[in-house]
Amino acid sequence: MTRPRIGRSLKPLRHPLAWCALWCLAIAAVAAVSLWPAPSLPDPPGSDKLHHLLAYFALAASAVQLFARWPALLGAGLGLVLLGIGLEHAQGALTDSRVPDRLDALANTLGVVAGLGTRLTPLRDLLLRIEARLLPPARG
Repeated sequence: MTRPRIGRSLKPLRHPLAWCALWCLAIAAVAAVSLWPAPSLPDPPGSDKLHHLLAYFALAASAVQLFARWPALLGAGLGLVLLGIGLEHAQGALTDSRVPDRLDALANTLGVVAGLGTRLTPLRDLLLRIEARLLPPARG
């Protein structure tokens, strides 16, 4: 019996639903942390921009691992950029301890662009290679 293909846009992963679920959980975690009360510990100047950039880089680079086709990947990237902008607005509207910051939204966007850029490197199929090494072949 052949396994049904989840979608043409996804790479031929052995466990595409599990990987997509983990990616969605990571997105939810970034959203939740963005709306939690701000920590009271002082950060070095500009370090929060680096945190934004790295978080959105990781989300976009993860999308590169999941999606095989550029249209789906660009859609995921656009969704992440809009998420970052929306969360900045939500910080001002829904929290008392955070304020919206255009530079945070810019850092999010730059992180998405850099993460999508991994599509142009040998790292684009890292998850496929990891699955091939760690998971035994499926029995027919």
